[in-house]
Amino acid sequence: EALGLFTGIGLSEAKARETLRNGALSALLRRAVLQARSALGPALDKATGTLLYNAAARLRDPKHLGFLVGYIARRQILTDLQLSAALEYLRNHPLEPLDTADFERACGVGVCVTPEQIEEAVEAVIGQHRAELLAERYHFNMGLLMGEARSRLRWADGKTIKNEVDLQVLHLLGPKTEADLEKKPKAAKARPAPAEKQKVAVVENGEVGTETRSLLEQLQGEALKFHKPGENYKTEGYVVTPNTMALLKQHLAITGGQVRTRFPPEPNGILHIGHAKAINFNFGYAKANGGVCFLRYDDTNPEKEEEKYFTAIREMVEWLGYQPYAVTHASDYFDQLYTWALELIRRGQAYVCHQKVEEIKGHNPPPSPWRDRPVEESLLLFEDMRKGKFGEGEATLRMKLMMEDGKMDPVAYRVKFTPHHRTGDKWCIYPTYDYTHCLCDSIEHITHSLCTKEFQARRSSYFWLCNALDVYCPVQWEYGRLNLLYTVVSKRKIIRLVETGAVRDWDDPRLFTLTALRRRGFPPEAINNFCARVGVTVAQVTMEPHLLEACAREVLNEQAPRAMAVLEPLKVTITNFPAPKALEVLVPNFPADESRGFHKVPFKSTVYIEETDFREEVDKGYKRLAPGQPVGLRHAGYVIAVQNVIKDASGRVIELEVTCTKSDVAEKPKAFIHWVSEPLACEVRLYERLFLHKNPEDPSEVPGGFLSDLNPDSLRVVRNAMVDSSVLSARPFDKFQFERLGFFSVDPDSEEGKMVFNRTVMLKEDPGKA
Repeated sequence: EALGLFTGIGLSEAKARETLRNGALSALLRRAVLQARSALGPALDKATGTLLYNAAARLRDPKHLGFLVGYIARRQILTDLQLSAALEYLRNHPLEPLDTADFERACGVGVCVTPEQIEEAVEAVIGQHRAELLAERYHFNMGLLMGEARSRLRWADGKTIKNEVDLQVLHLLGPKTEADLEKKPKAAKARPAPAEKQKVAVVENGEVGTETRSLLEQLQGEALKFHKPGENYKTEGYVVTPNTMALLKQHLAITGGQVRTRFPPEPNGILHIGHAKAINFNFGYAKANGGVCFLRYDDTNPEKEEEKYFTAIREMVEWLGYQPYAVTHASDYFDQLYTWALELIRRGQAYVCHQKVEEIKGHNPPPSPWRDRPVEESLLLFEDMRKGKFGEGEATLRMKLMMEDGKMDPVAYRVKFTPHHRTGDKWCIYPTYDYTHCLCDSIEHITHSLCTKEFQARRSSYFWLCNALDVYCPVQWEYGRLNLLYTVVSKRKIIRLVETGAVRDWDDPRLFTLTALRRRGFPPEAINNFCARVGVTVAQVTMEPHLLEACAREVLNEQAPRAMAVLEPLKVTITNFPAPKALEVLVPNFPADESRGFHKVPFKSTVYIEETDFREEVDKGYKRLAPGQPVGLRHAGYVIAVQNVIKDASGRVIELEVTCTKSDVAEKPKAFIHWVSEPLACEVRLYERLFLHKNPEDPSEVPGGFLSDLNPDSLRVVRNAMVDSSVLSARPFDKFQFERLGFFSVDPDSEEGKMVFNRTVMLKEDPGKA
């Protein structure tokens, strides 16, 4: 019956069947068609059918369907242009009763545009562009004429306007000539500067600064199609109540129409790379739109929260380059949240329940036998919960609603006899995320509550709770999480890695927590650039670590000054050293741009090179030092040639005796190698992936669990490396490019007389990596 109904309005059978697969759309379209047929008869023309289909497909609030179809059936809305205006009007006026006179003015109902009016409008537009038309003839952009004519006569028929434009242009220019038929040569486009180089003035929490433009700043909200502040009701799925518009008006009066976001981490662990995306999205979106972002700690579970996590979270937010507009805590609002919980009970929307935690777990728990207990009884019992008269797990406060995932009556408050780090022993009941989050957003007048997809099932409770209490309701929007291969980011699993000794702590450079990435030497700009390249998508994104490493190389290549270091030293004695004492060699900090300065390194008769830069026997393709094969010393201006190879009792090469010749008179060598002289002793830590498989948490890939997948070669410590003395004054987290070896960062373990360096990334991606 429905298939015949839909094909009867002009839909193809394939389109009709596709529509039937969408239950919500087919139900609306069926209502619309039956209503129109009752007014116009069983035979509907295709134009009317198209309008009905578009109305059903594009209408956000089904309660207006009958109203809209009435105008279509009465032939008062005749074009898609009118329908679009009608839909926009209904989006902007969600409350009833609608002002029909205002609606009809907005949709052009009853407006009749005569052929004479169209002729006059087109004539006026062509008159404005007459000179350009005569010069460019048919190469002129005729769409410009169409657009300007339509702007003069909004409700005129588009085809009629086009016909009139064509007619008057032909009258002015005459028929097309061969020159008119030739393609117009394309003008060469000016190449824009690379995005990372574009500098723009941005406003961050009220302060203007010039900085590199990120992807989110370039979007400025346009590509995300978010609602403007105060226009929450335009968002699909937003629940409008009789109080919504008044609450939004109050909200705008408080915020002045400012975009407000928040980053709400739980202070029970260290932030990881996925949080970096959330930080960039929340702070970046606010910044791009001249707004502000709150850092709000979700401190509702005192059992798992520690002060070190609060400190580390703020440090990481600021390390990534963002300053919170305000630092707040869910616990700041405990008194207000408790007052609202009492109000929720009084309104019959919450009740005290005694089901055990294990009883209400899972997807189909039995309904609570206490769901309909009297309001006064729940108020008394909730007060007893607050006074500590119930033990943990003996009573909860639950909200009366069904969530999107089918979960019924989520818990709002539970009993926990654990002192809170901020409120001490004041409370023994603590609110849950489902209860707290939306109300804190409401208190802080957040405009865009941006969260990851796993919270989509909470959206219904988010809207429900704000509306149940008649408070301002922000908009929740979910995006896909950012995950990396070859790692774990679960706090529970990282704790297991620490406890088993697989890693040292949360900041072990093999992890992908933000503190670990900082310790390894990743610059914050690289992490932000990585998040910008990933972008904001609804789908979950899982990336290869080498993409993050590539972002680090790009930034470090510009930021990290060069130095020379030797990991496996081989002593080299220059027997004909040209001076009685050490020479000073000037080494550019950035060889590609010598304007960025130089540093001095000593050059003596004893230098050290990499063991791997010498071979006794030369293979084909080997270009470094060997008997009969000299090499140049980088930056020194000398070429060395082997004279004598000294070995220990086991036959291992322990020293080379060489002669040197100035580069400008020696034959050009096949290679130049790095070296150190009068070096500083240092320890170097070389890192590889912590896990062997891409998905260490996947039982099908790693049946023995993630702890069985540890890479035994994830850390190699070189204890007797050498580095040139130019790095002597470096401090923890300072970064260098050790020539030919990679990018390295000073580790906080460094002590006077023994520096420690972490290798951040190699100079090029390891071709052996997947």
